Amino acid sequence: MPSPSLSVLPVVMAGGSGTRLWPLSRAGYPKQFLVLSGDRSLFQQAVARLGALGSPDIAVGAPLIVGNDEHRFLVLDQLREAKVAPQALLLEPAGRNTAPALTLAALQAREGGGDPVLVVSPADQTVTDDQAFTAALQQAIRVAGAGAIAILGIHPDRPETGYGYIRSTPGEGADRVAQFVEKPDEATALRYIAEGDYSWNSGMFVLKASVWLDALRTFRPDILEATEAAWRARSTDTSFIRPGKAEFAAVPAESVDYAVMEKCPGSKFDIRMVSLAAGWNDLGAWDAVWQVAGKDADGNAQVGDVMLQDSRNTLVHASSRLVSVVGLDDVVVVETADAVMVADRSRSQDVKKIVSQLGACDRHEHTLHRKVHRPWGWYDSIDAGPRFQVKRIMVKPGATLSLQMHHHRAEHWIVVTGTAEVTCGDKKLLLTENQSTYIPLGQTHRLANPGKVDLEIIEVQSGSYLGEDDIVRFEDTYGRTG
Repeated sequence: MPSPSLSVLPVVMAGGSGTRLWPLSRAGYPKQFLVLSGDRSLFQQAVARLGALGSPDIAVGAPLIVGNDEHRFLVLDQLREAKVAPQALLLEPAGRNTAPALTLAALQAREGGGDPVLVVSPADQTVTDDQAFTAALQQAIRVAGAGAIAILGIHPDRPETGYGYIRSTPGEGADRVAQFVEKPDEATALRYIAEGDYSWNSGMFVLKASVWLDALRTFRPDILEATEAAWRARSTDTSFIRPGKAEFAAVPAESVDYAVMEKCPGSKFDIRMVSLAAGWNDLGAWDAVWQVAGKDADGNAQVGDVMLQDSRNTLVHASSRLVSVVGLDDVVVVETADAVMVADRSRSQDVKKIVSQLGACDRHEHTLHRKVHRPWGWYDSIDAGPRFQVKRIMVKPGATLSLQMHHHRAEHWIVVTGTAEVTCGDKKLLLTENQSTYIPLGQTHRLANPGKVDLEIIEVQSGSYLGEDDIVRFEDTYGRTG
């Protein structure tokens, strides 16, 4: 059997905050890491889909993940859970949109002189027909292998105003892209559907690394030069690659579409569209989640402990308690431990305005959940009042928190399950279920789980200031000292 002729590098864009899916999606735990359909997160689904593109003529390498430095341990945990070893994690020190992100991926791909076909996918989409997805992407890979830029287009089934559109004409192997058009109003979207030669822009691109760099050099040399400067200043830490922070902050923020794709029709670059009919959805807002969800006879979709009466076409998502809904039509109700959001389903896009308002009011609910994930496990702030706070803390087997101290609080630790190794000053002790210890204010301390099962403790903090920024780290397994 001949060896594969096309080398493919999957590139998963895992940045973004998913503000329109608040309160489930938050800056510290955005939608791509949530399980919104099936039993895997959207990120894990994207990685799995791209990993299944191999064929006799297509060799697929380990994925390259481009994401936010803040989410690096979420990415690693979810890859580990999915049993996927990445080629590398490119960590953006600041959000500069998708064009610089793809440029980082292309520069990494060209290290060592290779020129693979990049299959670029957002991390926050779903498809219902994996076989059709694979067939369409393999076609796009072959088109890109011949030197063209291939973009995946979705045949519109409704006048969607939240997507950009692509106008195309028939061509050999794949349609020719004639024009990219902005998100339309409803009347324009209806006209696009009637004319029949418009598709939704899926945000998935397939092209050689060298082709992307050449196109960026042609249309936006300023982005290329600034990103190359950040790349030259990069540092590497195990699987993490970090572009120079100051240099990357100077990169112009721009999307792949605006920087390059919209300029390609009529240029020297051959840009093609491959139709994707695989039940695609980008889950950009709660209405989209309702569309792909399983529904009862009245069109209602529900997740969690939910009771419905006399309601239709409604989505109810309960995370931590019973949610009951009576007499509501076309409504979204989303409950988490610290927030409840109720919206007209047709106004789902406007949820992002609430997130903006929370930020303007300097509230934390748009950034973190009550339950906060950390590389060593998680903590859940279950109660708080003047001068005290109570947390439930889980530490994974073999994991260790930083060696640290606090200027303004003391802590009491009570072991609920598992075994705790506690460092307090120059002393070390092992605690098991129902045992406890006290960490005085200003004392250097550390918590570790030496066992093979999860460690859970209840922590009671007391003091004049209980913010998360009252931590001085001396040693840390996860590089968070300083």
